[in-house]
Amino acid sequence: MPALGADMEAGTILQWLVKPGDAVKRGDIIAVVDTEKATIEIEVFENGVIQAIVVPEGEKVPVGTVLALIRTGGEVAMPAEPKPKPVARERAARPAPAAALAPAPPAPPIRPREAAAPPPPRRVHASPVAMRMAVDLGVDLTAVKGTGPDGAITKADVERAAKAAKEGVAAAPPPTAPVEPPKAPPAPKPAMGPAERQVAMRRVIAAAMARSKREIPHYYLGTHIDMTRAMAWLQAENLKRAVTERLLYSVLLLKAVALAAREIPEINGFWVDGAFKPSEAIHVGVAISLRQGGLIAPAIHDVGKKSLDEIMANLRDLVNRVRAGVLRSSEIADATITVTSLGEQGVESVFGVIYPPQVALVGFGKITERPWAADGMVGVKPVIMATLAADHRVSDGHRGGLFLSKVDRLLQEPEKL
Repeated sequence: MPALGADMEAGTILQWLVKPGDAVKRGDIIAVVDTEKATIEIEVFENGVIQAIVVPEGEKVPVGTVLALIRTGGEVAMPAEPKPKPVARERAARPAPAAALAPAPPAPPIRPREAAAPPPPRRVHASPVAMRMAVDLGVDLTAVKGTGPDGAITKADVERAAKAAKEGVAAAPPPTAPVEPPKAPPAPKPAMGPAERQVAMRRVIAAAMARSKREIPHYYLGTHIDMTRAMAWLQAENLKRAVTERLLYSVLLLKAVALAAREIPEINGFWVDGAFKPSEAIHVGVAISLRQGGLIAPAIHDVGKKSLDEIMANLRDLVNRVRAGVLRSSEIADATITVTSLGEQGVESVFGVIYPPQVALVGFGKITERPWAADGMVGVKPVIMATLAADHRVSDGHRGGLFLSKVDRLLQEPEKL
């Protein structure tokens, strides 16, 4: 089970999309996991063949638990399907995403099997809420007909299927001879409602932020940035575009942060095992509020290498999927620096809490008109407040100040972003 953020302690396997014997390659989605915040699509980080599924669907396990075994290299042979067995559940300081899959031992000899191999599992088209409820109520989604858009299985479909199954069991004729009644199975745990999920989400967020403030020696810096040139360029650029292709000023901020982080590498990376590990890649986490409350900060990958159009497309797609409750594991685990912007909420400045194991968080407030003195003249300018929360174990105020100055200079030349 990969560590999908510092606030994750465990996850529930909702669905396996592979079976033993399936060939997989890096980037393939192999499972769907439910966490306190969202439904996460787990990607594989190795090329090979699935040898065994260790954790079955519906089981909740801690971070660091082996979910499946994958065989890499060598001859492809189909092993006998093992039974799930207990696995070590030690939580690493920050398991890499590849911790979701452990390299398998050599495959045993092929043994004849009496039963034919089961057909490969199909991808079920269901809403995240329906998938979670199906696990709680013991409903097989492959046997449920969806009534949602494009045949998607909804919460109501799962409830009907569970009710029908229950009535079918109740209507069964009693045995003709007196026999000892079977032990009743434990009552299924009711699906977590929106209020319960919000409470759970607040709990895990609070735990992660408390850990951050307890373990990370934060320092804070802030500066006002003149956005005159950036906003003038953006307005002129958007006039050339169709409405659906226009850019938001937030993409300028994300690109500027990524390019500045390239110049000040102490801002971009992770504190792991008592040491700083800089990241060559710059994956910017974007703090996104959820409609039901709470916050999640998935990453846009390689922001410094992308055009503004690509960043805009990635941002739009990310927001839509966050609000739908479905993300990929790499988007949750890969962020190397996080940006939070509360300008749309009318906030002028935000001093954030670093999301461990990252070492910096950049905050932006709303653009406001302020008196501004430049070249001996006083006028009114559109100004934004940029802040930095950084880890004093890795950098200091001098380097942090250089980072914010670099962000400022980049935003004065928006046409070069």
